[in-house]
Amino acid sequence: MDERRDKSRHRVLKAGTIEFGGGAIDCTIRNYSEAGAALDVTSPIGIPDRFTLFVPADGKHLPCRVVWRKEKRIGVKFD
Repeated sequence: MDERRDKSRHRVLKAGTIEFGGGAIDCTIRNYSEAGAALDVTSPIGIPDRFTLFVPADGKHLPCRVVWRKEKRIGVKFD
């Protein structure tokens, strides 16, 4: 499989929250780099193309845009 990312991602298992328009959805961060992440969600339905990812363990709020969606996983790039 060819790697298409500029930065390699590291496997992690962290809790996260997708925040948008006053709403929030819990997620699990599966891999992470400076440029983006893969997130596991219960359902990608209703998740907008742009949102803020809150990572409580790191105390970070990261603006994101969705670059791909597959069943219960979404890939995001950090803005």
